[in-house]
Amino acid sequence: MQADLLIRHAAQVVTPVGRRPLRGKALGSLQVIPDGAVAVREGRILAVGPTAEVEARLREVTEVLEARGQVVVPGFVDPHTHLVWAGDRAAEFERRLQGATYLEILQAGGGILATVRATREASVEQLRAETRSRMDRMLLHGTTTAEAKTGYGLAPEAEFRLLDVIHDLDATHPLDLVPTFLGAHAIPEEHRADPEAYVALLVEAMLPAVAARRYPVEGPWRAPWTDGRAAWFCDVFCERGAFDLDQTQRILEAARRLGFGLKVHADEFVPSLGATPLAVALGATSVDHLVSTPPEHLALLARSETVGVMLPGTSFGLGSGHYAPARRFLEAGGALAIATDLNPGTSWCESMPMMMALAARYLGLTPAEALAAATLNAACALGLGHEIGSVEIGKWADLVGIDAPDYRHLAYRYGVNLVHTVIKRGKIVVREGRAVYRGTDGARPGGDRP
Repeated sequence: MQADLLIRHAAQVVTPVGRRPLRGKALGSLQVIPDGAVAVREGRILAVGPTAEVEARLREVTEVLEARGQVVVPGFVDPHTHLVWAGDRAAEFERRLQGATYLEILQAGGGILATVRATREASVEQLRAETRSRMDRMLLHGTTTAEAKTGYGLAPEAEFRLLDVIHDLDATHPLDLVPTFLGAHAIPEEHRADPEAYVALLVEAMLPAVAARRYPVEGPWRAPWTDGRAAWFCDVFCERGAFDLDQTQRILEAARRLGFGLKVHADEFVPSLGATPLAVALGATSVDHLVSTPPEHLALLARSETVGVMLPGTSFGLGSGHYAPARRFLEAGGALAIATDLNPGTSWCESMPMMMALAARYLGLTPAEALAAATLNAACALGLGHEIGSVEIGKWADLVGIDAPDYRHLAYRYGVNLVHTVIKRGKIVVREGRAVYRGTDGARPGGDRP
């Protein structure tokens, strides 16, 4: 065999295995290969196994990467982010520390609506620059694919600008973005007196316009599965003060008719609104948050094909002691993924390893479960488990080299970045903790590991 790249002599190559999410007790089932190697050809994994066995099968190698003392794992997949916004909400963070709640701030016109105002006022150039900076930090922390939601425009042209930014950056940055339309993030200020008018705008105008919108599939870093659609998924924030269950159902049903995959923000604060059973009934790809999900709804989700995405960074960011019931979900046989919920209000964190550390401490996951939830299961929450999420022959070579002797250090250590190397579809894009990919203008981004 001929390989373009050989990563060899890793202390461990560690990966979940399969194309479907690992469920229940199987979530912690990992393949651990001491003194491991991975061979890559034309961007895909050609061979994986002990170094001696892989090298014996190769007759020619273009580039060799020594990984002694490192652990090689799949590239992290972040299946829930609000990536594109302008401004910050540091003042609201201080207010929460003084006792104000998230819902109180939202109802007073802050929270999401404050970011909507800042994002609407920002230029496309500002949005692109701020978002690219966040993507660089994500890449330096080992994330190779992420979902990117709109939702800080909440008006047709403003939401289209966010989609424009997502698609431009997807084409020109190594981090692959999966676009989600979240026009149903909150009721915008101009519709506060008549929320039904905004729901009608979403169903009758915005969703059809997004479904009809197309983007070029060319670009130096375009994902191979890009098909030009403006958004793969439609998401709705079903919550008191946002969208009620009836409104959520109407929006999701309209989206499904137009061919969108479905996602739902469910049970973040208020239990028993019914968003989780609705998501299951409509065949949603994932239902996310699940902090307050009643046991019977959690059991229903666990029996379904819908992935449950839990966001420990959000509870941590809110200073809450209330986390999603991951162990109960796994004991019921559920398919669990974790994500950052990257956003300016409750979880401004670009690090999936930090989510793994939080998941181990507050969701009760083992280090093995946390790794699978951040890779294969996270990929399945985006419908991409057949392409990425594990180190297996035929999948894209999205790989991360960790500067540690054992994969458990990912959950064990926190507050530092252990990512040494990132490989995106067989190309080295982070080396020794520094980004080395070239943008469309030929320039390399600067900056050490954060």
